[in-house]
Amino acid sequence: MKNFSKHFLSLVFLITILILPYFVFAGNKIPTTKEVLKDLGTNSGYTTDNPDKAIPDLVGIAINTFLSLLGVIFIVLMLIGGYYYMIAGGDQAKVDKGLAYIRHGIIGLIIVVGSFAIWQFIFSKFILGGATGTAP
Repeated sequence: MKNFSKHFLSLVFLITILILPYFVFAGNKIPTTKEVLKDLGTNSGYTTDNPDKAIPDLVGIAINTFLSLLGVIFIVLMLIGGYYYMIAGGDQAKVDKGLAYIRHGIIGLIIVVGSFAIWQFIFSKFILGGATGTAP
């Protein structure tokens, strides 16, 4: 009986934790799709009132998309490396192959995060700073 009550309380706790965010983030007004897309565009920096910033915006979107794609490739490399590592079954060659995939994925992630940091620095200091007339 003790075991049943322990499992039951665990289940109730888990359900409470999973359902709680629905009540916490509940709002009075549900926005329409058009409002959501407009807010998304505004929050991401897309504006139509200044056509001079069109090229820097496009370059920024392209670079962010490319870096996001590299992040997806990192996840794929981690999954492949983990798969090879898990199915190795004691075969050292398969273990080394899996660890090599994981190592290459981590090195790639470090390079991508570094390039993203450099891009953000360049974009914020030189492109956005130059557009507003402030010194970098």
